[in-house]
Amino acid sequence: MSDYILYPGCSMETGARAYYDSLKAISKPIGLNLKEIDDWNCCGATEYFGISKTPAYALIARNLALAAEQAANGTRKVVAPCSACYLNLAKADHYMREQPKLGRQVNEALAAGNLSYKPGSLDIHHLLDVIIYDIGLDVVEKNVVRPLKGVRVAPYLGCMVPRPDYDHRWSDHDLPVELDMLLKTLGADVVDYPLKTECCGGHMPQISPATAFEMLRRLISVADERDTDVMTTICPMCQLNIDGYQGEMNGFFGTNYHMPILFFTQLMGLAFGIDPKELGFGLELVSARNVLDAIGVKAPPETPPAPPRRPRKPEGLPMPTPLANPQIETLKKEVTK
Repeated sequence: MSDYILYPGCSMETGARAYYDSLKAISKPIGLNLKEIDDWNCCGATEYFGISKTPAYALIARNLALAAEQAANGTRKVVAPCSACYLNLAKADHYMREQPKLGRQVNEALAAGNLSYKPGSLDIHHLLDVIIYDIGLDVVEKNVVRPLKGVRVAPYLGCMVPRPDYDHRWSDHDLPVELDMLLKTLGADVVDYPLKTECCGGHMPQISPATAFEMLRRLISVADERDTDVMTTICPMCQLNIDGYQGEMNGFFGTNYHMPILFFTQLMGLAFGIDPKELGFGLELVSARNVLDAIGVKAPPETPPAPPRRPRKPEGLPMPTPLANPQIETLKKEVTK
């Protein structure tokens, strides 16, 4: 068994539950032993850096400090399945190393909790990296009992994993081949998908839905043009956006796409002969029944939709009064002159 310290991140037990379920299902067959970081906290996603840099890095580094304490018992390798979590952990380790002043400030903050972190103490990996380069495709191939023959899969990594690539883990920043290699090992027909590292929009659906829908339309339409049966991803945010907002995107553009998007671990488990229900099939909004039908597997019952939410108040949610900003007030005056 290969031992790793697992940083699961906030999404794995909520919106990305299928990712977590399928990861646990495939871990034993490939000899992946994951030990979760005790008392881990949110990585801050992408927003916190825009608010205050030192607290943002300290929030992330707390997880590294806790992992380093666990590393004293053996492994120093940390694995993150979530792309944003992986990027933040790698970023914090890199910049604490490259900018000693930042490292000192972060450790001063950590000292309040009797913690500290020496940058470079840990090796930080994304789950896909570990499976390809540590576990190995030969081990994956030995576990394939139900090849995904005839299933056309578009490999979609999203924008956060292959760049900036602080530790040079990936074959290419724009068109990495790691996910393609894995899918071929599973027996799938890999689609030539040129948008594999384009952004899914991140939190844009909450900021500018029209912009987000255009980004999603582009990703899905290119996959559809290439006769794709299913898109697969390594990122919870990407899966959430393409799956969760596809219906709204169709309504916005008057299109009728039905492109399922699954986590790569779900496809691994399927090829390993694991029951689809154990892998989280049926939790997706855009049904992936076509994938199961293609390889002759009975689909589990789909999860019933959640009860309708209470209607939104027309005035919206109560919001705090924005703080006064002299620069904004000056700009407003200039615009209204």
